[in-house]
Amino acid sequence: MKTTIIFSFLLFFSPVLFAQAFVANYDESKVPEYKLPDPLMFNDGKPVKTAKDWLKRRIELYSIFEKEMYGKVPVGKVTSTFSEVSLDENACNGLAVRREIRWTLGRNSRNVILNLLIYLPKSEGRKPLFLGYNFSGNHTISAEKGIQIATSWVRNNPDFGITNNLSREAARGSDAASWPVNEIIKRGYGVCTLYYGDVDPDFDDGFQNGVHALFNSQRDSSSWGSVAAWAWGLSRVMDCLEKMKEVDSKKVVVFGHSRLGKAALWAGASDPRFAMVISNESGSGGAALSLRKFGETITRTNSAFPHWFCGNFKKFNNREETLPFDQHELLSLIAPRPLYVSTAEEDRWGDPKGSFLACVSASPVYQFLGKEGFPGTTMPPLETPVVGTIGYHIRPGKHDIKPYDWQCFMNFADNYFNTRKD
Repeated sequence: MKTTIIFSFLLFFSPVLFAQAFVANYDESKVPEYKLPDPLMFNDGKPVKTAKDWLKRRIELYSIFEKEMYGKVPVGKVTSTFSEVSLDENACNGLAVRREIRWTLGRNSRNVILNLLIYLPKSEGRKPLFLGYNFSGNHTISAEKGIQIATSWVRNNPDFGITNNLSREAARGSDAASWPVNEIIKRGYGVCTLYYGDVDPDFDDGFQNGVHALFNSQRDSSSWGSVAAWAWGLSRVMDCLEKMKEVDSKKVVVFGHSRLGKAALWAGASDPRFAMVISNESGSGGAALSLRKFGETITRTNSAFPHWFCGNFKKFNNREETLPFDQHELLSLIAPRPLYVSTAEEDRWGDPKGSFLACVSASPVYQFLGKEGFPGTTMPPLETPVVGTIGYHIRPGKHDIKPYDWQCFMNFADNYFNTRKD
């Protein structure tokens, strides 16, 4: 506990000292030897031989991740009510209909209020849709004036006009470069987003706020952390989308960047209603292999963000070799649905090669289930996507989400929703 407090202090008040305290390995020659566990092998050593076997193995594997890493979601009914806050039938220069929906989750006399921002093309019929969290409030993804400014706690970002943990008008459209809404609409897709901090604020307060506060059950070392809460929130949004006649709920893509890419992967593994999963630069605790100990490690994650995962995950600090799983098995839990993983050359903290190798090692499960899997075995050149039922690319640049990434995401979705029939 004392170590966690010290490193959390260093991270928030002195990032330089934090970086010095954690000397990351960026040298491939220093990656330790490791052997990945086989997702097609039961815990007792018996092989998975049939599709029915895989269903049993999947339950076994999911339970391991749930108990040892992401944490178990409490059992209990949550009420939900929806009301439309705003409607613009000529958004995006007349290309789209924009809605804001106020969404209230309630349990045990407590409420959590979320705000959904939804853009849909003005074409006829049900639309496929990208669902993902934003980092600083719905108003940051577009400069359109009608979008409400977030009023809840937001991480400070002076570049976005966010100080004192409160957003302002100056932040409007500040993250629009990461959300090419017009281009997505032109391709025939809708967009649904919400601020991730409304589901669970991203700081360690002992799980007293956000959706954790709806459940008053006793916590233990396997109780859910923030990543699991964000994943759970995405499933609750899916509940809403299934009720919208304009949305094709069979073609909802769940996606996320960075820590929200971790949440997207766990949401995809947890909820089969998501037709496709996209994870951009999710790194440690996301798509990257932990056993490589490259860039961000389990110790770094648990020390800087002790609220992200369950308590049990901390027993693997500096002991990755004792893990009973690795992230290729998380990717396997999404099979046979299409999965896309993207990385960036300069995001060495997120270990692009580790994410690529996880795709390679998840491929046998897809192939076992009759899908193409992942056709790559060696790292591809920059901006050269490797695409099967699992897709991957690495682009130039740093930790971010760029127009190139979105073009690849939409191409991948087109391939499965419009042209492929399998």
